[in-house]
Amino acid sequence: MNGTNMDMHTNGGNGRHGAGGRGRVVAGLRRRLVRRRIRIRRTRGRRLRRAIVVLLTVLAHLVGAAVVAYHLTKIPEPHPETAMQSTVFVDDHGDYLGRRGPVDRQEIPLSQVPRYVREAVIAAENRSFRTDTGISPKAIGRAAWSTVSGGGRQGGSTITQQYVKNALLSPEQSLSRKAREALIAIKLDRTRSKDEILRGYLNTVYFGRGAAGIQSAARNYFGVDAEDLTVSQGAALASVINIPSYYEKAGSDPKVTAKLVDRWEWVLDAMAHSGAITSAQRAAARFPAFRFYPPGDTDGQRQYLIDAAASEAADRLGITEDQLARGGYTVRTTFDLTAQDATAELAADGAGKKTGEQTAGAKTAGKRAAGEKAAEEKASEVTRPGAGPAGDVRVHTAVVALVPGDGAVRVLYGGADYATQPFNDARDGAVEAGTALQPFSGVKLLAPLTGLARTAAPTPLRLASAYATAAAHGVYATPYTVAKITRAGRTLYEAHPRTRTAMTPDGAGLITKLLYGRSGAPVATHTGAAGLRTLWQTAYDEHLTLTVALFAEHPAKGKKAALPAPLPYTAQSRSLFVSEGVWSKIVGTAEGHDPAAEPNPGLPTGQTKPILATR
Repeated sequence: MNGTNMDMHTNGGNGRHGAGGRGRVVAGLRRRLVRRRIRIRRTRGRRLRRAIVVLLTVLAHLVGAAVVAYHLTKIPEPHPETAMQSTVFVDDHGDYLGRRGPVDRQEIPLSQVPRYVREAVIAAENRSFRTDTGISPKAIGRAAWSTVSGGGRQGGSTITQQYVKNALLSPEQSLSRKAREALIAIKLDRTRSKDEILRGYLNTVYFGRGAAGIQSAARNYFGVDAEDLTVSQGAALASVINIPSYYEKAGSDPKVTAKLVDRWEWVLDAMAHSGAITSAQRAAARFPAFRFYPPGDTDGQRQYLIDAAASEAADRLGITEDQLARGGYTVRTTFDLTAQDATAELAADGAGKKTGEQTAGAKTAGKRAAGEKAAEEKASEVTRPGAGPAGDVRVHTAVVALVPGDGAVRVLYGGADYATQPFNDARDGAVEAGTALQPFSGVKLLAPLTGLARTAAPTPLRLASAYATAAAHGVYATPYTVAKITRAGRTLYEAHPRTRTAMTPDGAGLITKLLYGRSGAPVATHTGAAGLRTLWQTAYDEHLTLTVALFAEHPAKGKKAALPAPLPYTAQSRSLFVSEGVWSKIVGTAEGHDPAAEPNPGLPTGQTKPILATR
């Protein structure tokens, strides 16, 4: 009994002791686990603190480096290619004539770019332009990743960045260049006004069609100056900037046109949303028609005009023609491009006229029986049928029209195609005078016409200026082709007539009286010739002097030089056809000029028809 109780007591004690031991073990494990967790947390905390310190240190270094780089970064001058400009030539009415220069670019002040055109560019390229800091971090990151991954170029740069890239930096694609671009853009944004940046951008960005800058783009796409662009035209040009080499085909490629129209509408919608244009303007907008490229600088006969004006403009400014071409000037010439082009057409058409055939000018002038008879008589004397040479003969036509008493040259037709004949027959060609100067033989001439009557072969321009002196009562006016020269809105030169007395009023009146009204013509006219070799036709009144000269040659072949040749028997009618047509084009369409109503000192009044007649 007692043993049993003792055993039970002993077993009970052992059970309690075993449970307590296990508890102590568990507690110890827990303590160790807690201590381990604490150590891990402390380690992680230390590592995190170290990482934060390292990161902050790196960031501090980066910020410091960026600050140093920013202060060390200088805004470079535009590279030479960007600074280059072309010089544009326009006629007396401002119509485009041609250009000279290495690039098709003209710099203009921002004031000459309509506000809605500026807003169109901002809507198309960088809508946050007015408020951003000059960079777009998202675009920089995208471009950097594109460069690293070899994904090609990606757009999205701000207008400021584009200007820096286009005008100030090389076009290479690298991370270092991109970083420098960003620094310069930020500095540019902080040191220049938004308008200054926009002006630089609009004068350098490429629009396609060879045009750099908004002024050249306006001319190449629409044939107008930038200041005359409409809302629709401005939005179209802004839309082209995105991919100029692609969108320049719009108008000729339907697929390209459709895509550009979509982008154009997107730009206009943004402009309407921002308040740049009204909802009525947006609703009225229609996609504008693109014009053809301007004529090439060496095509047709316009280059003769540019040659003459460029030489004179360089002389007036005291610079070389190369400096003129690169200077970004606008040269307003004295030429009437409508009359000049009409002269070219008449000269080409006149080649097919036959002796005695009634011309277009004669048809509009009414009866000219006496003139026809005189023309036939002269034709039989000077250019009789059968007198023309056999074989290959080239007939040259030179035409000069200028304003008496002023000297402004309205027409200077020196040849049909500059590319095949760069020599200007009207300005530089020495054409045998024959009887063309006969009316001056009995009149005392003063400088610069001294010795004119004895000149064997004057240029058509010199002969025309002599007859213009008679038309102006003896006042000689030096012929000029440049009316005005401007650059960036500033007038650098403006022409004024340079005159001097070259014959007495009585002497001039004697010539006019001798030549006026022959064969019933209402103007003073004279036809001269040098045998069968040359033919001259001159007509003048107080408002205009016109000279047409014809001569022929056998073209050069191989080492054999060109040789004079007799004119074909059609030369007389050809001369009449050209002179009547040009006279009618200039006088008959001159704004505000009514020959029947205006007085004509020195000549009888009552001129009613701009026609010519021969002796």
